[in-house]
Amino acid sequence: MRQVAIYGKGGIGKSTTTQNLTAGLGEMGKKIMIVGCDPKADSTRLVLGGLAQKTVLDTLREEGEDIELDTVLKTGYAGIRGVESGGPEPGVGCAGRGIITSIGLLERLGAYEEDLDYVFYDVLGDVVCGGFAMPIREGKAQEIYIVCSGEMMALYAANNISKGISKYANTGGVRLGGLICNSRKVDGEAELVEAVAKEIGTQMIHFVPRDNAVQKAEINKKTVIDFSPDEPQADEYRTLARKIDGNDMFVVPKPMSIDRLEAILMEHGILD
Repeated sequence: MRQVAIYGKGGIGKSTTTQNLTAGLGEMGKKIMIVGCDPKADSTRLVLGGLAQKTVLDTLREEGEDIELDTVLKTGYAGIRGVESGGPEPGVGCAGRGIITSIGLLERLGAYEEDLDYVFYDVLGDVVCGGFAMPIREGKAQEIYIVCSGEMMALYAANNISKGISKYANTGGVRLGGLICNSRKVDGEAELVEAVAKEIGTQMIHFVPRDNAVQKAEINKKTVIDFSPDEPQADEYRTLARKIDGNDMFVVPKPMSIDRLEAILMEHGILD
């Protein structure tokens, strides 16, 4: 079983990318579980057809500890199973607790004993401390992919996440599998992301072009592969799925200094 965490700057498209990617893996016959690690609880809605899934923390608050696995774990497209950690009541407590509690509950209820090929953790924003770092810190995820674009702040976040991976590489055994460029149509975007990937010792595993087919599918509460299987964008996600399934480049990243990152951005015309 491969355990994969998806990180990246807030709003960069991690949840969309994760669900479309897992749809591609599911189409290949892989057995998958997605663990949503975001209080917004939007990590599984496309594979579950828009189901407003009850989160682990909400369920525990309302029903107590004595719950069945199928209360919080639902099955959707291509047999993909999804659970949402959720978060505390607004203004109270730490949202990272949702991740810690959810993973503990799933382990206790036997979710990881299923015949799974992949577990994906869709993690909030670029936070790499506390509960949000749990998939890295405690070795729950062996593989990390960072979703980014050619935008300055997305690459700052990718470099920052690389620092977190490097910090926990020896204790948790986690490795970086690559950068996924979720295009924002920035000039020279692919070349810039490839340059940043090379500098930190990894690869741009795939360049996902920007396409309105993604938004159309989301409006219809589905992944692109489910809603428009013949769209070119569906093939992009299938390609990404194949690349991740066959990936054998896992590294301890070498994060850059801010000065070096900014020098690369200037070389590519981002910081003129």
